[in-house]
Amino acid sequence: MLTDFDDIDGLKRGSEHAFSQLLGAYSKKIFNLCLSILQNQEDAEDATQEVFSTVFLSVKEFKGESKLTTWLYRIAINKCQEHIRKKSRKKRFGFLTSIDSSEKALLSPSFFHPGVELENKERSAILFAAIDKLPENQKLAFTLHKIEGVSYEEIAEVMNTSISSVESLMFRSKQNLKKSLGTYFEKNER
Repeated sequence: MLTDFDDIDGLKRGSEHAFSQLLGAYSKKIFNLCLSILQNQEDAEDATQEVFSTVFLSVKEFKGESKLTTWLYRIAINKCQEHIRKKSRKKRFGFLTSIDSSEKALLSPSFFHPGVELENKERSAILFAAIDKLPENQKLAFTLHKIEGVSYEEIAEVMNTSISSVESLMFRSKQNLKKSLGTYFEKNER
């Protein structure tokens, strides 16, 4: 497995072996993060490809001041935010064209994360829809910590904020999720 210290030099030299190890070690994690944020498999695949293209082209600029995973998460979040901005621009100008069936499918709230077991698909779709409605920083902190298992310390580095800010974001995201999901669980889980 690629470590933060061993193969960075290989990546900076343009070693295909080091880049292949990087892909093997982190592509699944980055794809899952992109999928959790974008909630669309094709968009997540595109964003993941863009992340590793960016890494390949700019690895020489990596100074090692943070962990490699922190740098990868930052790039992934930026690429996901770019995708979201592009989609919202398209939606703004979309009133000029009719929505075809494939676009309607993209707007469907039936997002299912592939890591969720079959019996929990409906619940997870409802949870991911609620997460998607959180303010952007709350959504990122919650997704990184609860879905991807990233520590508060690394989230603070990724988001360029303090640990106490991350704690506050997590607290507020949990409160907002309790509010938005409370009604659903009262009606459906008894």
